[in-house]
Amino acid sequence: MLKKIFILPVRFYQKFISPLLPKSCRYHPTCSQYTVDAINYHGAIKGSIMGLGRILRCHPFVKGGIDYVPSKFSLRKNPDETYRGPYNKQK
Repeated sequence: MLKKIFILPVRFYQKFISPLLPKSCRYHPTCSQYTVDAINYHGAIKGSIMGLGRILRCHPFVKGGIDYVPSKFSLRKNPDETYRGPYNKQK
């Protein structure tokens, strides 16, 4: 239940605010999707902190690239670009 409450404003942003703004995301997945994935996997509090950390490191001086949610709580970019995240199991 708490996860849904934390995800609701992000989904609102994705649906109503993001389409009005120019495309400027430096990472894949986008910061908002990363936040949703982090909340779903790590819980509302840790996932929100991870999402905020991702937003803070998304600026014009960063290279960006692929950055999926790591399986362990971390505020750093996931260094493994082949990793697809804990929420999407690899075969």
